Amino acid sequence: MVPSPLRGEGQGGGDNLLDTKLINLAKDLRRNQTKAETLLWTVLRSKQLKGYKFRRQQPIGKYIVDFVCFEKNIIIEVDGGQHAVDKEKDLNRDNWLRAEGFKVVRFWNNDVLQNTEGVVAVIRDNLMNHPPLTPPLKGGE
Repeated sequence: MVPSPLRGEGQGGGDNLLDTKLINLAKDLRRNQTKAETLLWTVLRSKQLKGYKFRRQQPIGKYIVDFVCFEKNIIIEVDGGQHAVDKEKDLNRDNWLRAEGFKVVRFWNNDVLQNTEGVVAVIRDNLMNHPPLTPPLKGGE
């Protein structure tokens, strides 16, 4: 399980300054969502999608993810044009999140804005057909 101060788990000697900066950045991102994120949040909030709870702009490790369902370990990312430029950064981030037991599902802003029902259908399918992943055992246990 990924330690996160917002999940009620201690950091155990982590860098509190980094944690505080990440939490403050997440709060700022929640206040300044993109139009696509705002639209998708109207569907994901308050357990509206099949009763699953999502969090938005959630710190996980050294990253902040757009939306996450911890019950199913699914992360939803809504990407703008900047993500087309720096694909390697997203790949490294996704690989780290997968190693921590998460499935990452990405959508373009335009898809969310122009085909909201289709995006929601893909998310619903992932929730219903995706067992929660467990992170690999560390230390060969």
